[in-house]
Amino acid sequence: MSGRLAVVGIGPGAVEQLTAAAAAELAAAELLVGYGGYLDQLPTDVAPGRREAYPIGDEHERARRAVSAAADGARVALVSSGDPGIYGMASLAIDQAAALGESAPELVMVPGVTAAIAAGALLGAPLAVDFACLSLSDLLLPREELLAKLEALAATDIVLVLYNPASRTRREPWEAAVDALQRHRPSATPAAAVRRAYRDGQAVELADVGGLGQLEIDMETVVVVGCSRTRRHGPWLYTLRDEGRT
Repeated sequence: MSGRLAVVGIGPGAVEQLTAAAAAELAAAELLVGYGGYLDQLPTDVAPGRREAYPIGDEHERARRAVSAAADGARVALVSSGDPGIYGMASLAIDQAAALGESAPELVMVPGVTAAIAAGALLGAPLAVDFACLSLSDLLLPREELLAKLEALAATDIVLVLYNPASRTRREPWEAAVDALQRHRPSATPAAAVRRAYRDGQAVELADVGGLGQLEIDMETVVVVGCSRTRRHGPWLYTLRDEGRT
């Protein structure tokens, strides 16, 4: 008998950032599947179900286990940070369910506050008009493809949010991003790094394109780079919606 699988975005990690729909799914789940670090962010009174924690990097196995348990009749929550459809678990879960055909469980996607939105709120309103998101991780796509996207976006007058800028062993894509942005954008263009938004250890560092190389970044950081309409006022970054304003 088929059960139900909810792929739940838990946002930045703080309980107060959960949507009501996400909280309801977590409370009702018999089984919670996810990366151990994400599950640890959920108090047992919010998510009382049995937990199966996985190490980082086991995304496909997490998705297979969650779909299989739901297909066997369980009510399952597959936990994803941020929003599950943005660099999250949603596409993997759908792909696994599609492989089961008619025996696939009921699926529901529960949105969450993604890192770009959380960082934007802490900075003010840098994402007020068009913006683009790019992950600098080259683990799931060829380095050449990543660098081509990076070059094109750096040359476009659009606010850019960079996910996964660098790890302890992977610095080259970030160095390429700094180089491309400094070649294509004025050095005074506002920028910022936001680390662990709405979690313990939260840090916001304001900068400009000329100083991107001095930012302290890691895999828990997102970097926001403004466009020609982005301004700084004290601690706030904001992007003008009215082209006529100066």
